[in-house]
Amino acid sequence: MKSTIQDKDKLVNSVFSNVHKKYDLMNDIMSLGIHRLWKKKFIDWMNPQPNTKLIDVASGTGDIAKLFYEKTNGTVNITCVEPNKKMLERGKIKLKNYKTINWINSKAEKIPAKDDAFDYYSISYGIRNVTNINLALKEAFRILKPGGRFMCLEFSKIDNELIDFFYKQYVKTIPLIGKFVVGTEKPYEYLVDSIKKFYNQEQLAKLMKSNGFSNVEFRNVSSGVSAIHSGWKI
Repeated sequence: MKSTIQDKDKLVNSVFSNVHKKYDLMNDIMSLGIHRLWKKKFIDWMNPQPNTKLIDVASGTGDIAKLFYEKTNGTVNITCVEPNKKMLERGKIKLKNYKTINWINSKAEKIPAKDDAFDYYSISYGIRNVTNINLALKEAFRILKPGGRFMCLEFSKIDNELIDFFYKQYVKTIPLIGKFVVGTEKPYEYLVDSIKKFYNQEQLAKLMKSNGFSNVEFRNVSSGVSAIHSGWKI
């Protein structure tokens, strides 16, 4: 079991080290820019309030942190947690003018933060990459304040057969696109495989409930290509 966890750690770290320079470009190409709309819907449902604290885990280059900051006119404190050092450096450069955002190099399963510290916990396209999702959810619950909100945006299962058919044909091309844009297809082979193997909407909601979250619900975006999950620490 330990070697399996270490293998996934190494694989995921290698994937993001390989793609960090063109990560944002590939996100736009692969989703035809729609990921930006999904992230906006994510923040709109979160409805962040001024003078609150967000921890954004698996931050990538900081898209969610940037939207959260702008939604609240910068009247918030944001901690971005990113396990890959190269991605973290890209994010710090990208958001260097956002003064209330700080960065931590850490895994989702063990975050150097106090209990009951944050009003919001967000994770966008990162939860399927953690080595132990139950530990990551327990950690999220620990560091949220009572009354705090957990929100996750992740690829999910499509609820329309016709859309699902065309989507499956499309994702087969993603490694080829990756090879053309980034120079290697392997990270995107991992991406496609990880999406196939990840939980569906109901399964993820059940995991959230089993790790302490209440009032758990989800909303599909683009017919379930992605889904937004919400839960509360009560």
